Amino acid sequence: MRKLTFLLLAAIAVSACNSSEKKADNSKDSINASEIKPGEWVALLNGKSLDAWHAYGKGTVGKSWKMEDGVLHLDASKKADWQSADGGDIVTNDEYENFDLKVEWKISRAGNSGIMFYVHEDTTKYKYPWQTGPETQVADNKENEDGKLIRHRAGDLYDLMSISKEVVKPAGEWNKTEVIANNGKLDILVNDEKVLSTTLWDDSWKKLVAASKFKEWPGFGTYKKGRIALQDHGADVWFRNVEIKKL
Repeated sequence: MRKLTFLLLAAIAVSACNSSEKKADNSKDSINASEIKPGEWVALLNGKSLDAWHAYGKGTVGKSWKMEDGVLHLDASKKADWQSADGGDIVTNDEYENFDLKVEWKISRAGNSGIMFYVHEDTTKYKYPWQTGPETQVADNKENEDGKLIRHRAGDLYDLMSISKEVVKPAGEWNKTEVIANNGKLDILVNDEKVLSTTLWDDSWKKLVAASKFKEWPGFGTYKKGRIALQDHGADVWFRNVEIKKL
């Protein structure tokens, strides 16, 4: 009987260990993309520090980005032009090629922000991440001016494509965006519903870009590997449970 009990406990321990490996690893403060194994979820925000991020084109993250109770909050109470004073867009230290990215976010009343990917960090050519990296919009659709424009609403692939249905919760409530980019196939899910699918880098994609504001930047939407970015658009925004899986 004792042997049977021991074997049962051992099986439970092994099962628990295997289950924990499938979840995002929150134990590390810093992340090296080259060490991430395909299929392994890794937390880009561990609720403790911003060691996996830096301000675009700079070193450390500005003081307006604050970790509060495990949630990253951009305090936009002080402005610097259209962004926050001592804020600015932040990007991951590492670049990603084929990935599954999950981000939970909530936006302030009338607020605007964004989640970008395939950002190419070269400040000699590009002043902001959105000049190279496509963006899925974060916004208060009801009161933000962008909420009145097609292809500018929350969840949209900004200025390129609209989501297929309205599933975004209002300002002050948590939403979840998932971006799956794999060998040129792009899917976007909002609150666990697939709302947008397209193919990157083909002729149709080039036509989308040519018809958008991004046509001014020849490198926009052309990079097949790049950083993840969280935008400072001068509004309070909160992010949590940011995790990524290499495909």
